[in-house]
Amino acid sequence: MKIIKMNSMGTDAKGKTAAFFDIQTDDGIIIRGFRIVNGSNGLFISPPDGKAKNGNYYDKVTLPKELKDELEKLAFEGLKKYK
Repeated sequence: MKIIKMNSMGTDAKGKTAAFFDIQTDDGIIIRGFRIVNGSNGLFISPPDGKAKNGNYYDKVTLPKELKDELEKLAFEGLKKYK
């Protein structure tokens, strides 16, 4: 798995989103729309989400904990490069 694109919002970002990024799995599948979010307990990654007709948001991708941890590590390293 690797990050193929990252758009950092920079240090002057007004919202909680620090960056957007896309990944490519080892099988060649590309998943777009992950975010690095600056939450009250620090940075975390958020999978791509969608908005239902009732106005609630839902995750489009669900990751097992081990994969999420690996992706978080890659994303935080990538964010350091793009700042």
